Amino acid sequence: MSTSIRLAIDVMGGDFGPRCIIPAVARSLQQISDLQVILVGDAEQVEPLCKKHQLPSGRFRCVSTTQTILAEDSPASVLRGKPDASMRVAIEQVRDGQADACLSAGNTGALMVLSRSILGTLDSIERPAIMAALPVAGKACYLLDLGANVDCSALQLFQFALMGSEAARELSGIERPRVGLLNIGSEVNKGSQRVREASELLRQSDALNYIGHVEGDGLFRGDADVVVCDGFVGNVVLKASEGLAGYMQAELRKALTANLLLRCLSPLLGAALRPMIRRHDPGCYNGASLLGLKGVVVKSHGGADENAFAAAIDRAAQAGRSNLPQRIALRLEGSVPASQ
Repeated sequence: MSTSIRLAIDVMGGDFGPRCIIPAVARSLQQISDLQVILVGDAEQVEPLCKKHQLPSGRFRCVSTTQTILAEDSPASVLRGKPDASMRVAIEQVRDGQADACLSAGNTGALMVLSRSILGTLDSIERPAIMAALPVAGKACYLLDLGANVDCSALQLFQFALMGSEAARELSGIERPRVGLLNIGSEVNKGSQRVREASELLRQSDALNYIGHVEGDGLFRGDADVVVCDGFVGNVVLKASEGLAGYMQAELRKALTANLLLRCLSPLLGAALRPMIRRHDPGCYNGASLLGLKGVVVKSHGGADENAFAAAIDRAAQAGRSNLPQRIALRLEGSVPASQ
């Protein structure tokens, strides 16, 4: 039996499409020895790039499609139309057992809707959630939900915590990840009624290492390994942190060229600061998992460059190798309370 990890990639997704994704695939095939890829997209664009970047024969194959899901396509429209879209066909590779995981940088709403329709959700899960790693305190903190569910019930937040805890355990190696609920204060009586109800469910569960409420500054201090919130709040936190990281890097570059002395010292200062900059580069943490599905689906940032997409390939391969949906399903058995 083959032990390779098979990854179906929607090559047409994202802002840059095949011209960014194929070089990232070539790099990943060199770095991940057991990786096999299924490249799903327009053959006229994909095949010449595969030759140009010398993808190793026997470790990739192309599945040609004629349609692409665009950023402006509504999630509802993709269910009715575009049966030969690269995103849909890539997900179907997982459903049909041809791939262990699917990766796309395309329309997030369409990816979620198609994944739920094609793969289905795990038993006891009301709604899947999007989880990604944020670089905090020199390590990763896993945050969910990041936009799939704008308005969540207390039970759904509890389910996110269970899924996030198991995913973090597999992806980070932490045996009992610390789980926190994002709130406006650490006191038990703070926050909305829904958040307080979710906190009570989490406190009553023996399946989680629940540490209580986590404020925004505590998230970036690394107070928890998994932080749970609704999709509206999570998406705002994610975009704000990415924007702040870009702003600080730009300010740092500006400071290093402010005067002649700093310009002369910039090679030394740059070398000293490079490890810190890399630790806080959002691109190095690219790849958000869609948790709660009966298959592994990972979403890359739409604006990902070659380096960031290679990071997403690595994360998707790791998630597929760990059989994450099955592990989450086992964790959920007997741990989810009845619907409120």
